[in-house]
Amino acid sequence: MIPKLRLLATVGVLAVASSYDISAQTPVDDPLLVRGKYVLQISGCRHCHTAENGEPLAGGRPLETPFGTFYTPNITSHETAGIGAWSENDFRRALHHGVSPDGSDYYPAFPYTSYSRMTVEDTRALQAYILSLPASAQSNRAHELAWFLRWRFAAKAWKWLFFNPGEFQQNPERSARWNRGAYLAEALAHCGECHTPRNLFGALQQDLAYAGNAHGPDDELVPNITPHKGTGIGDWDRAALQEFLKFGELPDGEYTAGSMDYVIEEIRNLTPEDREALIDYLLALTPIENRVGR
Repeated sequence: MIPKLRLLATVGVLAVASSYDISAQTPVDDPLLVRGKYVLQISGCRHCHTAENGEPLAGGRPLETPFGTFYTPNITSHETAGIGAWSENDFRRALHHGVSPDGSDYYPAFPYTSYSRMTVEDTRALQAYILSLPASAQSNRAHELAWFLRWRFAAKAWKWLFFNPGEFQQNPERSARWNRGAYLAEALAHCGECHTPRNLFGALQQDLAYAGNAHGPDDELVPNITPHKGTGIGDWDRAALQEFLKFGELPDGEYTAGSMDYVIEEIRNLTPEDREALIDYLLALTPIENRVGR
């Protein structure tokens, strides 16, 4: 079974969302914006780019890592403080290649390593939706990093060693539903970024994909979600996985906590079809024995 963190009730999970709900601020009736809103929700942009008690998507949320503290940037529609002046190509380069409009390389704390797999259509819709939301003039805060990472050349070198950009490719040997689940997990929801341990250079250990991470974001324990019966989710049935993805409820009736609260608040917006697709993908992963925590 998944190692338990401090557990919260469902009402606590739902209360989190009301404190920074941006979707109610903009009426959505355009199909492109409907799609963009969905992409934003499943991709977790709100949680990472909204500081505690801060303006939605205005950045400033600290992310503690072994390499120092990263502060997420303002991605609102503000022309100078945010991304309001970015072209479609600027936005696509950022998500697909980890490159800023000025040509500098982003650190992989920004999960472009997964967003690189997003389709052009989803990228376009996401940008359109973000630009439809209120702007914030909040300034970005400089990262507080180890001395050897204070030059962007370090990010370029890391990308050269570990980053393989490319849009998600369908596996013709798998079903359409499995492929949709793979896209959701690997690109939009970027599950592996947290649920996969990293090496000394901060790159994902692909031989332990989804097998849990003892040193996740903010040093949280991130559980094994492969279908291993002893250390993963192999003893969960589909109904248990559905309840978890909708409410954060564990098979024993308790609830997840920590950063996963925010993740659940977003991925509970999955359509029933996408939820089933994601479950198909997770249950088809290679079971890996890897106990995280006690």
